[in-house]
Formats: sequence, C-alpha cells, structure tokens
Amino acid sequence: MKKTKNRWLIAASAVGIHISIGSVYAWSNFTNPLMNEFGWTAQQVQLTFSLAILFLGLSAAFLGHFVEKYGPKAAGLLAAGFFGIGVIGSGLAVNLGSLPLLYVTYGVLGGIGLGVGYIAPVSTLIKWFPDRRGLATGLAIMGFGFAAAISSPIMDSLIKTVGTANTFYILGAAYFVIMTLSSLYLEKPPVDWVPEGFKEKVQSGKSRIKEDLSQLTANEAIKTTRFYYLWIMLFINVTCGIAILSAAKPLAQESIGLSTVEAAALVGVMGIFNGLGRIGWASISDYIGRPNTYTTFFVLQIVLFALLPHTSEAILFQVMLAVVYTCYGGGFSAIPAYIGDLFGTKQLGAIHGYILTAWAAAGLAGPMFAAWMKDTTGSYATSLTFFSGLFIIALLVSILIRLDIQKLRQKNASKSSRNTIAG
Repeated sequence: MKKTKNRWLIAASAVGIHISIGSVYAWSNFTNPLMNEFGWTAQQVQLTFSLAILFLGLSAAFLGHFVEKYGPKAAGLLAAGFFGIGVIGSGLAVNLGSLPLLYVTYGVLGGIGLGVGYIAPVSTLIKWFPDRRGLATGLAIMGFGFAAAISSPIMDSLIKTVGTANTFYILGAAYFVIMTLSSLYLEKPPVDWVPEGFKEKVQSGKSRIKEDLSQLTANEAIKTTRFYYLWIMLFINVTCGIAILSAAKPLAQESIGLSTVEAAALVGVMGIFNGLGRIGWASISDYIGRPNTYTTFFVLQIVLFALLPHTSEAILFQVMLAVVYTCYGGGFSAIPAYIGDLFGTKQLGAIHGYILTAWAAAGLAGPMFAAWMKDTTGSYATSLTFFSGLFIIALLVSILIRLDIQKLRQKNASKSSRNTIAG
C-alpha cells in the first residue's frame, strides 16, 4: 500500500511556494536602484509591479483548470519555471538596460508564475484539512503575507554587495529551487481520506464534517449569484486595503507627523499584521464561520476608515492601521475556505482562480484612486472616507450572501427530506 503523506509537510510545502512568490511585495527595494542606474521614472519602474499583479490575477483565472486537471505537483513545477525564469530574466533585462524586457520577464512571466503558484497548493490543502479549512489556507497564504518581511532585508543586502542584476540572478535561482522542492511533495489526499482519529471523533459526536452547500464545477459556479457576491466582497476589501498599503507611509506623515524613517519603520511593522491577519482571521473563521468573519471585516473597516483621517493620536492611529492590515490579509486567507463551503472541492482551484480576478482589478483600482484623490484634494483623507462608504456596500453584500446561503440550505434540506421519504 502507498504510504499517505504527512499533511503538515504538505502545508509546509505550500508555505515554501508562497514565501517565494510573496517576495513580489518587496519589489520597492528595486525602485531606487533601477531609477538611479537608468534614469527611469518611479512610474515606469512601478508599472513592473502592477503588471506582475495583473498577470497574477489573469493566470490564476485562466490556469485554474490546469491545477485541477494535472494536480498541485505539476502546477507548482509550472509556477517554479515561470517565476524562476521571470526573476532570472529580470537580471538579463537589467544587464541590457531594457525596460520592455523587464516588463516581459518580471511582469508577464513572473506574474504568470505568481498566479499559478498562488492557487496550486490551496485547493489541495483544503482537501487535507477537512476539519480546519481556515487554518490550512491561512498557513499557506500567511507565507505570502510575511514574504516581504523576510525577503526585503535579503534583497537590500544583495543589491548593495553584488548589484541589481546579480541580485535578480541569485534570487531567481533560489526561488526556483525552493519552489521545485516544495512542489515535489505536493499531492492530493486519497479519495475519502480523513485525518487519523477524526472518524472516531465524528462517530462519538465530538467533531463533525460540515457539509458543503454544493459540489459545482467552475463553469457552474460562475453562473450563481453567490459567486459574484464573493467577488465583490474580495474586490472591495482588496481595493481599500491595497490603497492604504500603497499610501501608508505618506498617510502616517500627514496624519500623525511621523518622520520619513519612522513612517518607513511603521510600514514594515504593519506588514507583520498583514501576515498575522492571514493566519489569525482564517483560523477564527473555522469557529465563527466564514459569513460572520467577512461581516466582521466590513463593520470594523467602516468605522476605522471613517475615523483614520480624523485621528492625530499616534498610538491610536497605529492600532487602527494594524487592525485594517489584519482585515486586508484575512480577506485573502478566508476566501478559499469560503469557496469550499459554498461550491465544494470538486474544482476549488479553478473557482479560486476566477475569484482572484478581483485582486487583479483591485490592484490597479485602489492605488490609482488614492493617488488621484491626493493629487485632486491634496490629502489622502477624502479617499479614506470614500472607502468607508464602499465598505457599507460590502457589508450589504455580506448580508445578501447570507440570505442566498439560507435559501440554498432550505433547498438542500427539502431535497434531502424528499429523498428520505422516497427511500
């Protein structure tokens, strides 16, 4: 008999992939060196990052079916190839001084690797953790959140010692190795597998496997209203969160008078809350349920975004910002488990990929809107008040999806009772 793999090592493999691709959040380390070396503008260099996030969303959507068809190992290896070649190719682009080549290598190829690598382990982890879906996805996606904190000092040190091009070569090779080794251990659990001792707990009533509301394919899922409710909730959470991420440094200087160095340190510390929110909220969602978790995100952020522009007390401002960062991270990590609850695990990777187009759209909309507001009004305060209003819409959607879930539960219950009578 084939030995069943250790699910915690599967989770560790997922973290290995996410820590590698999550380094995209540390892109700003390359901004000044590239501007100084080639005279490129901040906007030209920033477009590389925007392209990577755009292609993350697009590849997650288009290659979700590849993950389902060929499995997490093949998908992880594909991601390792694209991301590794993308980052190594960026070194070549720097050696040639070619901005278009940088867009193609880091933005397009790297972005495709990001998207496939992001969804590859998640649907598999949910199958390995039927008892703790939120915790499982939170573990992997936490790696993505913490990656910038880990890779940022390494990038900074390498750029100073070996130069920008060599940094890309070294990092690209390292990511390729880490992602390849992690992917080789990934595997779906055997059919009807449950954790050791879990069956006994279910039989004794100590635990129960929560029934998924449906088992749909990706193409069936996108024909339901609840798919679009999830999409809107993620889009609003990411749009507002990524806007505040992109403007956190000047916002802290503007609102509470921090110096440039203090504001930069605050942004670094807030990154930790982004990571903690991913594991924390996802784990909490296992106990209070995904609908309650998302409603909590929106209630909190309606209040916090409304108050932030009017808060000049430094400690209070930082605490409020920390909570916003946890909600931003938590939105990413709770969504795969929410998808599993609503649509089942039949094609979870493909459905997750479709939902992540909300991230691609928000990655462009949020920072651009916050920057436009700053240019128009001279302050970020107006955009935060507007975002507070957007969260009211998100809250309403989180209530509408509950009604949809309730209707589906009643439909399932009546179908079950009809089957019982017929039997």
